[in-house]
Amino acid sequence: MQTPFGHLTYCTNIHAGEIWPEHFKAIQQAVPAIKQQLSPNHPFGIGLRLSNVASIELIKEDNLQQFIQWLQEQQCYVFTMNGFPYGGFHHTVVKEDVHTPDWTTEQRLEYTIRLANILAALLPEGMEGGISTSPLTYRHWHEKDVETHAVFQQATINLLHVVEALIQLKEQTGKTIHTDIEPEPDGLMETGPEFMQWYQEYLLPIGVSFLGERLHYTKEKATAAIKAHVQLCYDICHFAVGYEDHAGVLQQLKARDIKVGKIQISAALRAEMPNATEQRESVIEAFKKFNEPVYLHQVVARQKDGNLKRYPDLPDALQEANASGVQEWRAHYHVPLFIENYGALQSTQKDIQQVLQLHRAQPFSAHLEIETYTWEVLPEELKLPLTDSIVRELEWVKDELEK
Repeated sequence: MQTPFGHLTYCTNIHAGEIWPEHFKAIQQAVPAIKQQLSPNHPFGIGLRLSNVASIELIKEDNLQQFIQWLQEQQCYVFTMNGFPYGGFHHTVVKEDVHTPDWTTEQRLEYTIRLANILAALLPEGMEGGISTSPLTYRHWHEKDVETHAVFQQATINLLHVVEALIQLKEQTGKTIHTDIEPEPDGLMETGPEFMQWYQEYLLPIGVSFLGERLHYTKEKATAAIKAHVQLCYDICHFAVGYEDHAGVLQQLKARDIKVGKIQISAALRAEMPNATEQRESVIEAFKKFNEPVYLHQVVARQKDGNLKRYPDLPDALQEANASGVQEWRAHYHVPLFIENYGALQSTQKDIQQVLQLHRAQPFSAHLEIETYTWEVLPEELKLPLTDSIVRELEWVKDELEK
């Protein structure tokens, strides 16, 4: 829905359904009721997540036209898509396979271009669209420096083929669509500075040459096209897990004229790690309740000397839970936005409030998307009816934006 601070929605990756008929059914069941409560008299935006299979099915026969008609009838619109999870995301073990296939592959390239074509058909006139995507690959698949350099190069070239397709799509339809790179813990890019370093050292130099050769663009025109079509997905949970300085990251992005295509509004788990054995044990036991087998829950431990220690998953961190010198844990676990305290644990809700305050003062993206997808795997005592939970999250964000 339109707010004074951009289009606000939630991501439909919250709904199960890896094939289009199942996902469409889930959307039909949930969205009208949510719209009725939040935006009964105005259009309601949707953040659409399509698996690769669902994207192929949607463009077959008259499925896409039927969806467009349904959107019109319901006074809904699609302005952003989640193109990060390619395959199954529910009722299966996801873990690091959320990055499969990565940006070194043709499959990722073709999937993203397909999503862009779908989004161009769905996107209202005069509105930009965005597709969030993987930070190129999973870091631990490529440990050697030489191999990592080659991965950066190949992934960047594939992404530039998408940029070329988006340029052509704009020429054909008049619609601007950007890919929004989403740094996350243990991605090849997991922090704001790493994203900006890649942008300056790989994307722009390779991109200027690529677009110069293929489209005969000048350096200035190529740079402008890249900056229009490759932007940042600012996932607050991911940056909070890494203890990032939100104001500092945004200042650096502005200084480099790099745009934020989407703010993903999401919360992580956190806790101070007490020195006293009994108190620390209660924190450890609380984290154990969130140790589920479907998604990766990377942990970043802040040491008393300020250094950060990163764990690939919660079980790895739990093995060293009694390590001395640890001051705080933050875990990649998209918990509900509207709950700050989980007994011995807390959420990074204050990071969300800080980013939204910065956004209110100086808006830096037109797209805001809530991405809490862990409802099915939350501890039982935290599970609420799904539609009620989505409404509550959207209302919480609206209230924060209106402060």
